[in-house]
Amino acid sequence: MSAARTTEDQLLLGEWACLGILYPAPLHGFAVAARLKPSGDVGRVWSLSRALTYRSLEQLSIRGFVHPVAEEPGLAGGNRTILAATRTGRAQLRRWLAAPVVHLRDVRSELLLKLLIADACDIDISAMLDAQHAHISAMSVVLAAQVAADPADVVALWRVESASAALRFLERLPRHGC
Repeated sequence: MSAARTTEDQLLLGEWACLGILYPAPLHGFAVAARLKPSGDVGRVWSLSRALTYRSLEQLSIRGFVHPVAEEPGLAGGNRTILAATRTGRAQLRRWLAAPVVHLRDVRSELLLKLLIADACDIDISAMLDAQHAHISAMSVVLAAQVAADPADVVALWRVESASAALRFLERLPRHGC
């Protein structure tokens, strides 16, 4: 699943996904969970079970990044709480989207999630994508030197190829809106 938090302020990817889903408009937890199912629009990049979705929403609420704004009747009885991103939560999401992914291994998960959320929230991340390209390009130089020094280093070779693929992906992205 996702890595442990390194600081109290850092969110897990599932929490970022929930915050990104709530950024454009308020929703109830069940609707957020539906989008995070493996077949959901966000879940095809980063999926969470319903229980983990509710846990993520709870963590966002504790941090003051989301808050309840209304209730509506649930389909099976009881009420569903409608949640919205707070001003602080919205600012945190924009800050997270503006930061390039640090590790090459996180391009598949974190960068794709950022691309999906930025598009859904209509947030321009073109500067981040330029910084991401520069970061991976710099890593590629170091990795290529490692492979040149030891051609039998399969890990470095894998990372060189992964970096090349990530750079090609970034170069193919349409820059309008991103």
